Amino acid sequence: MLTDTELASLMTGLEREWVERKASASDLDEIRKDLCAFANDLADHRRTGVVFVGVNDDGTCAGLTIDDALLRRLGDMRDTVLPLPMLAVDHRHLNNCDVAVIQVEPSPNPPVRVRGRTWVRVGPTLRTATVEEEARLSEKRRWGNLPFDHTPMRGASVDDLDLDLFRSVYLPSAIAPEVLQDNQRDLSHQLSSLRLITSEAIPTVAGILTLGKDLRQWLPGAYIQFARYAGEKLTDAVADQKELDGPLPWLLRLVDDTLSVHIMTSSRITGQPLEVRQPDYPVEALRQLIRNAVMHRTYDASNAPVRLYWFSDRVEVLSPGGPFGIVNRTNFGAPGIADYRNPLVAEALKVLGYVQRFGAGIAIARSELARNGNPPPEFAVEPTHVLAIVRSRT
Repeated sequence: MLTDTELASLMTGLEREWVERKASASDLDEIRKDLCAFANDLADHRRTGVVFVGVNDDGTCAGLTIDDALLRRLGDMRDTVLPLPMLAVDHRHLNNCDVAVIQVEPSPNPPVRVRGRTWVRVGPTLRTATVEEEARLSEKRRWGNLPFDHTPMRGASVDDLDLDLFRSVYLPSAIAPEVLQDNQRDLSHQLSSLRLITSEAIPTVAGILTLGKDLRQWLPGAYIQFARYAGEKLTDAVADQKELDGPLPWLLRLVDDTLSVHIMTSSRITGQPLEVRQPDYPVEALRQLIRNAVMHRTYDASNAPVRLYWFSDRVEVLSPGGPFGIVNRTNFGAPGIADYRNPLVAEALKVLGYVQRFGAGIAIARSELARNGNPPPEFAVEPTHVLAIVRSRT
């Protein structure tokens, strides 16, 4: 990231392809497009892109109030730029002016999109990428520096992907309809631009997880092991068990179906002629914890599945792989603390509508449990796994 001296020079200097100035934050969509274009770095400047908020076009101070609420709004924009860019939002005092500074690094895995559109900068002009420009962006990927879910699945081919699922479900969710209508990209380019295959037409790990016809042929642990026990111990009788597997869109539907079957709802009559129905577990809390487990688990260091064990007094969700990146045992679950072992899996869950806001899953689970009258979730954070325990309301 840039120093104050470097930022002060860019703030008042000539217009550059990697610098944008905004007098206010009234149009967050335009700022998102700039962040997307800087992350794509079509011209391959390999420089940090900077958006100054609170600065006029001529580099003078706009007098904007820079407070925590504004910085949070700017930071939350990251959720709509996929794959997640590396960016920082800061309050800086530059050239006797208080400004919000957003710095974004070129993505190692372009193309980057906002709501299904790929934005690029050509000189001072901001516009959507052409088919040829998207192809250039795809060729810039640096596989050796990328997370496991970005890497090619050697031995697999496009034939191992469910292309009907891609056309009917994933593609319309990932790309804006008008973009699909405006240009006729071939199937290979569509898959490549979404990082589901490489430029050599080899499926990525994320491509197999999202669209694979037989995931466990390639990733043996890519499923959820479900078991319901008649008591409170693993040695008690098993009332139901199954293996939930399939590509991500079907896997998470199976999870929802399983939760709907096993959550029990009780009724009580209040003092008024009103029946109140209350579940032993709020479904959204369990959904969030299971989706977190699928998103954040390790797929390369273990062949163990995600475990969903249902006891008479609690539900346990175990995710193989300990905390990752900036997340550790001490700060696990703290507001605003999140990192992504599998950023493409996270992107797929966002595209498919299973994640509304990154980093909010545990907070949502806590809120739903409190609202339903359950105790707060418990977490056992170990180097090899994370175990979430949810106690029954009763």
